[in-house]
Amino acid sequence: MIRMIQSTSAAHAQAYYTSSLSPSDYYTNDQELPGQFTGKLADRLGITGDVTKEAFFALTENRNPLNGTALTPVTKDERTIGYDINFHCPKSVSILHALAKDDHILKAFEKSVWKTMQEMEADGAQTRVRIGGADTDRKTGELLWASFTHLTARPVDGSLPDPHLHAHCFVINATWDDVEKRVKACQFREIQRDMPYYQARFHKRLADKLQDLGYDVKKTDKAFEIDGVPKEIIAYFSKRTDEIGRIAKEKGITDAKALDALGARTRAAKQTGLSMDELKAVWKAEMQDISTVIGGNQGKPLRFARAKETQTTVAKQSVRYALHHHFERVSVMPERRLLATAYHHAIGNNATSLDQITDHFKKDDQIIHVEDRGRMVCTTQEVLQEERRMVTLARAGVGQLAPLYQEAPALALDGQALTAASHALTTADRVTIIRGVAGAGKTTLLSALVPSIEKKGKHVTTVAPSANASRGTLREQGFKEADTVSRLLTDKDMQAKLSDQVLIVDEAGLLGTGQALRLLEIATEQNAQVIFVGDTRQHSAVTRGDALRILNTVGGIQTAEVSKIYRQKNGNYRAAVEFLSQGKAKEGFDKLDNMGAIKDVDPLAPHVELAKDYVAALKAGKSGLVISPTRQEGEKVTTAIRVALRAAGMLGKRDIAVTRFSNLNFTEAAKSDWRNYKEGQVIQFSQNVPGARKGSQWTVKAIGEKDVTIENAGGKALSLPCDRANHFAVFQKNDLALSKGDVVRITHNSFDKRDKRLDNGTVLHVVSVSDRGDMILRHADGKTQYKLGKEFGHIEHAHCSTSHGSQGCTVDRVFIAQNAATFPATDLKQFYVSVSRGREAVTVYTDDKATLLEHASEMGDRQSALELLSAKDPHIEYVLLQERNAYAKPEQDKSAAKSITSEKHY
Repeated sequence: MIRMIQSTSAAHAQAYYTSSLSPSDYYTNDQELPGQFTGKLADRLGITGDVTKEAFFALTENRNPLNGTALTPVTKDERTIGYDINFHCPKSVSILHALAKDDHILKAFEKSVWKTMQEMEADGAQTRVRIGGADTDRKTGELLWASFTHLTARPVDGSLPDPHLHAHCFVINATWDDVEKRVKACQFREIQRDMPYYQARFHKRLADKLQDLGYDVKKTDKAFEIDGVPKEIIAYFSKRTDEIGRIAKEKGITDAKALDALGARTRAAKQTGLSMDELKAVWKAEMQDISTVIGGNQGKPLRFARAKETQTTVAKQSVRYALHHHFERVSVMPERRLLATAYHHAIGNNATSLDQITDHFKKDDQIIHVEDRGRMVCTTQEVLQEERRMVTLARAGVGQLAPLYQEAPALALDGQALTAASHALTTADRVTIIRGVAGAGKTTLLSALVPSIEKKGKHVTTVAPSANASRGTLREQGFKEADTVSRLLTDKDMQAKLSDQVLIVDEAGLLGTGQALRLLEIATEQNAQVIFVGDTRQHSAVTRGDALRILNTVGGIQTAEVSKIYRQKNGNYRAAVEFLSQGKAKEGFDKLDNMGAIKDVDPLAPHVELAKDYVAALKAGKSGLVISPTRQEGEKVTTAIRVALRAAGMLGKRDIAVTRFSNLNFTEAAKSDWRNYKEGQVIQFSQNVPGARKGSQWTVKAIGEKDVTIENAGGKALSLPCDRANHFAVFQKNDLALSKGDVVRITHNSFDKRDKRLDNGTVLHVVSVSDRGDMILRHADGKTQYKLGKEFGHIEHAHCSTSHGSQGCTVDRVFIAQNAATFPATDLKQFYVSVSRGREAVTVYTDDKATLLEHASEMGDRQSALELLSAKDPHIEYVLLQERNAYAKPEQDKSAAKSITSEKHY
């Protein structure tokens, strides 16, 4: 792991040096090694050798320690002094180093750190250029840092320190500008942004060196471990990590930057009583005790082993894995994020080097490399062709249908809604888009539109991306046959019914390009009209591609706008939502703030006030919706709400634990790699495979070399078919505390004990929970009840939703938990969707208004391959035009033939 912590004042940096970096008491009885000045700038200035307190303090005060002159032109009290870039070994590596009789592991670690820091220096160091009115950054390639290697972790609760091999590289905020010939302040944005890339290279480099030394390495989720070090020993010697995790959980801290700060605040003082030899003797005795408890000859794997043969992983496989993993869900990805994934995938195969992976990545002709705003980003030929085909099909349908009406009939609509419906009824285009902002009355529009279509003898098929939106919301609103997009894409009979008919796709903003392309292919084959209804400023699909926006902005498909908002009853509230729907984040935010809708909360107890207000609204008979941008924070909000509900007598006094399956949301690439599985995970098949039926559940029992063994409830064992990754999902099994009065959400399409269908996303009220965990749940309609067993699994608390999950909901009052821990998941889409759910009121609870506004101002749109390339190559537009024309001619002929046989409908 690599962490990067900013130091913002000389006093802070000096205190950090004294408490954390500097060796003392003969290097804390050899638990720490003397620091060294390193880097090209250090060499240029002659600041080399051992780090002294005087030299380090001078640098933090922006002085050259050799002559006392100013280091950079500007010295301010509040400025970035530098960054502590710290490197951490996997715990098993630290344990083996503690047992080693020499420093072979230490040398491998220090070489890996040094090489990675050299790479950061070479391509990440920059400085601002402002001379002559310029406003750019220039690469410099020179840094100065003080490097310290430590061998132990900070002690916890007075215990002895654990083995923890790590290094601190404190980089001074200075670099050499070779054009201006002077030392200047450094820009670290590139290094910060690309830290996942540098971390992956560090992990791969260290893993390769350890394999060269004869150790067997196994890849983990985030790094690697030495194979053969028992997990019980790793857990035992992770006291400091566990302490930070425990405090973070108590404080609700999930953001990486906040976790780093927590680690600094909770750091205990150094212990100087024991030498490394004495500590090693204690550690060995503790390991022997653990080995006795867990059984077996645990000592044998924990030694320096002879070199082992490794199986070569071709660089191509690692690159292909990275492409499949990322481009399943995005269309454009930074080059270095792709490389980071490829490097990580290759861990455990030292015959495949970093350079080989990079070289193959650069030469892969399926990858399209483009410089975008100073950063190399990538897409693929497959992604580009998918988007081109989607746009081409939509454009080819322009003017290809006979209009349903020459003039629109009278409709019970007015304003923009009337214009939009009239456009859909009189267009000759195959594809129509109706963009309706949140709360604009799209349901009313569709309810008026469908009967007019049916009067022309047309059958209307209505679908939506999710089961909750289609079989839930749409059916409740009168569209009794509404179903999912997935059902339409796989049901041949349903597709055949579209012949010369009309397809309405609601919540179309949630379509990925793959789904949208397939819908357009079916519509073209069946000569059907397609009406997409959605909002491109709300959330987009989990899979790659913001299809609706691409069809509009790149494809030029005419869009009917419905922007008048009816949902919000309060004028100021409605105005705030209107601003957000127009992309005016600051105006919307300020309107909310001025009306008192944004509350400051205590960062140490951010959800107490929200829970109190929510319960008060429920007591007043109001419908309420609580939203948090992240699931992690949502669970903390749920805990606070359940405490408040119980105190108000609205929740049972006793909790019963039932099973909960949390979807790990593995990509298909991740599911195809046997190394990503852990014992105890649950596999549920969505399709039949040899030995397992659709819907059956299995538990991961063992992970062997390229094999995952799963077992069902009857004890039958099966090798997981990782090559059929699209046939199953992977879940983590946990406990869920339930009580009478809880509100729960179904998380997977299922059936209850009475074979009643349960759609993903359905919210139910807990009527009762037996001591055995059997549940009686009630639908919001007050009539339908469901019976579930303790092991049902696909269930979670619904007291709090993510903004993505809340899309499509309407309630009286909305309560949004938006503290700093949620900011990495905050953007304008999230904020707009969350705020716009209420009729009467909204309240946003945050501990940092200014930073919340910064994040809420980010658009959140995912760039498409066509948008990326057309901005760089005008030829793309010409190619698209040629493809449209080539496709349009045969489609015109087919449409003309079909219109003759169906003319009686018009």
